[in-house]
Amino acid sequence: MPGEVASLLRSIGTSLKAELGAIPEDLASWHPAAGEWSIKECLGHVIETEAHGFAGRIRRILAEPGRTETGWDQARVQADRQDDRRPLEELVEAFGEMRAESVKLVDGLMNTDLSRSCFHVQAGELRIEDLLHEWVHHDRNHYRQILANVQAFVWPAMGNARRFSDPSVLAAGPG
Repeated sequence: MPGEVASLLRSIGTSLKAELGAIPEDLASWHPAAGEWSIKECLGHVIETEAHGFAGRIRRILAEPGRTETGWDQARVQADRQDDRRPLEELVEAFGEMRAESVKLVDGLMNTDLSRSCFHVQAGELRIEDLLHEWVHHDRNHYRQILANVQAFVWPAMGNARRFSDPSVLAAGPG
């Protein structure tokens, strides 16, 4: 199972890097609505969760099984990172380097490592296996968020072509 998860992490990493490589800076720091993350902020969050919540937590469990883990203030960390001020290329590079190391970590896990766990003050017992599954889910959730930002950004410029995608027009049928 670690090999399968490593493949999924590698795959979404490749997909993310390809999508982000095509995104212009103005779109990368654009916010679809007040309080919603830009693409850069979303990527910054993925980087932080990989460092703290996934690869970092797995490394800590391997070093000290049964340890107690606390949460972290994701909103504060996100605000402190100020990702909108950073070049997208820099964030993509940081993500790529981290993801390569994470894939090696996961690929190197033994099946016997999967039951090792920590106690998280909010979630209770977390096994490495649980974290691997959450990681795959988390990545795809934020990939969808990045794609949704791109769609929201281009929507106003679509003019009458929006009628091809507008659910209310599609439901009404040909007119």
